[in-house]
Amino acid sequence: MTSATETQAPWALTEPVSLSIQEAARVGRPAQDVRDVVIEPTGGALGAHVRGLDASRPITGALALALKRALQEHHILIYHGQSLTQSSYLAFATWFGSVFRPPQDVPVLASEAKGTPPDVVPVANIEGGYTGNGELTPHSDHQWTPQPSASSLLHALEVPWAGGGTSWYNLAKAYEDLDGDTKLAIQDLRLITYNPFLRGNESRPLYRTPEVEPLGPGFPHPLVITHPESGRKLLYLSTHTEVEVLGVVPAEGRALIEALRDHIQKKKYRYDHSWQVGDIVHWDNLATLHSRQSFDAAERRVLWRVSLAGGRPF
Repeated sequence: MTSATETQAPWALTEPVSLSIQEAARVGRPAQDVRDVVIEPTGGALGAHVRGLDASRPITGALALALKRALQEHHILIYHGQSLTQSSYLAFATWFGSVFRPPQDVPVLASEAKGTPPDVVPVANIEGGYTGNGELTPHSDHQWTPQPSASSLLHALEVPWAGGGTSWYNLAKAYEDLDGDTKLAIQDLRLITYNPFLRGNESRPLYRTPEVEPLGPGFPHPLVITHPESGRKLLYLSTHTEVEVLGVVPAEGRALIEALRDHIQKKKYRYDHSWQVGDIVHWDNLATLHSRQSFDAAERRVLWRVSLAGGRPF
């Protein structure tokens, strides 16, 4: 007679994160160290190129820490010439944090039936992909959720001949350049960013006034947040989302938001990236906005996105 323990099947891994990290560990390739890479600023408003790194290999603790510190300093890191499977890409991304898991009752891009997007989201204009081929205005991902994602990575598999570039905007520098009176006026304000996925294809206002029905419950976050790692102040505002400043007369709130949005979109705060196959861009989702140029629908643009978990903005 055998016991229940003896007849029980071995535990099987089923989650993509578990499988990808286990698979990466089995490869047994030597780890890369901080001495193997060069971090070179773009010379623009933000961003740095990371040269010499093979994202399919493990990395040492010293290199992981150096890359995290570089992300704090430069807000986006750009890796070129990477050739990864979806599994090895996910394993690389998780050196920098846990995969973002939104609440099941707060829809986001690629939410499935239970409200949970896949670990690797296909940002692509092909069947099964998301966001199509149109322009995407400057925004921070998941800003309408109670705990927005801390950062995201995009890996380019196919890119169009023209168009489809991505721009990032430096929210730390945009805040720093505000005059003292404006900083004082906005330092304690709280902003609701309404969930765009609740309105679907309907047109939405850029500022919610009392005659507009709220799109369900909102999650107020500070208009000026403190970065949880660097401590820098950030102007936490997307440019074309439906928002509302709490406790402010609507006309005054709308005028304030319009002025701040014009300020954020100045060219001096922007870095423009033209994608090449094999690129990975890792960006700080609190310290930046990102936008996309439109491109010809007849061309294919296929990228993989992994978003990493954050906390409650403060």
